[in-house]
Amino acid sequence: MISVDLACRLRDTGLQWKPASGDRFVVTQSEMAGDVFVLSDMTVEVHDLPQGPVIGFNGTTEWALDSVENEHAVWLPRETQLRELLAGTFRGLDRTEQGWRVTTEAGGARQTFEDHDPEQAYGLALLALLVRIS
Repeated sequence: MISVDLACRLRDTGLQWKPASGDRFVVTQSEMAGDVFVLSDMTVEVHDLPQGPVIGFNGTTEWALDSVENEHAVWLPRETQLRELLAGTFRGLDRTEQGWRVTTEAGGARQTFEDHDPEQAYGLALLALLVRIS
């Protein structure tokens, strides 16, 4: 899983999130800041309200959180989502002695991004791409 720090950097660099079932996220402004949630049509879902989307916690009895505004939630994209976002720039994922290496190519320039976690390596590659195009 990518780190919350990297997820925040991706968001701050312009990565847009359209919440969907199965997405992982953290809430940044509460005592639950370290907890990872997963959107599910059964218990946690997105409600489109006039002021914008909110994430609704339906049927929960353990704590009194009805919803959180989308701006207070940080998306933790999965490996497949990160690879899709890299689109045509993605060249490969390789195992290394220390972990994983993602290779991208944009504008004729190849870059590699390494981390012990493949999702983190994908996230670093996406961050570099977003910085490049912004």
